[in-house]
Amino acid sequence: MTVGDRTDLRGLVATACRILALEGLVEGVLGHVSARVDGSRMLLRCRGRQEHGLLFTTSDDVRLVDFDGAGDDPGAGYAVPNELPIHGEILRSSPGVNAVVHAHPPAVLLCGVAGLPLQPVFGAYNIPAMRMALDGVPTYPRSALIRRPDLAREMIAAMGDSPVCVLRGHGITVTGESVEQAVVRALNLNVLATVTLEIARLGGRAERVTPEDVAELPDLGSAFNDLAVWRYHVAKANRAGL
Repeated sequence: MTVGDRTDLRGLVATACRILALEGLVEGVLGHVSARVDGSRMLLRCRGRQEHGLLFTTSDDVRLVDFDGAGDDPGAGYAVPNELPIHGEILRSSPGVNAVVHAHPPAVLLCGVAGLPLQPVFGAYNIPAMRMALDGVPTYPRSALIRRPDLAREMIAAMGDSPVCVLRGHGITVTGESVEQAVVRALNLNVLATVTLEIARLGGRAERVTPEDVAELPDLGSAFNDLAVWRYHVAKANRAGL
């Protein structure tokens, strides 16, 4: 990532925050998104003196900091999130990860505290979410604020090779090769949890998609799914004046 790319990347992180807020995965001022710049720095959604919440994130709210939170302009009135280690430790330990989302979707929260497993209960309705469930969605069992590197490393250990993790009584952490991929994965995780929660509310019994039906569901690929879904949500946010 070169210096000339940072303006566009700042805007991408800011758009990601607005999309997550518009879709209900974050509320108010809680939640953050980061994007890797190089081997030691990231662009991270920070909190400013004139904070208006993630729904109204601008590029100015996205600051260049290193993985330990040291910033390029510490006098500008911006503070890194308390849970900066979520981003710094993942990006430090996983060179293939270029973006991290931390959010608090209510449906995922409720599934976690109610002990409702996120199973592949649908198929063609949302194939990427179904495959996410097939691969298994790990849970980090602690509800603590992840404000220390050792807690972040515990969370990373719980995630294993998965790009998604439920933080029980807290929220989610999602990674991606790009900001777009990380955001779409977070949205798909929220769909999975929303359907699971609604089945439980209706008193139904969630049954897994059969192997025969799984075999009939194609892998649409990131180029089709992630980027097409991302463009839809960008257009939706633009239409909403965001």
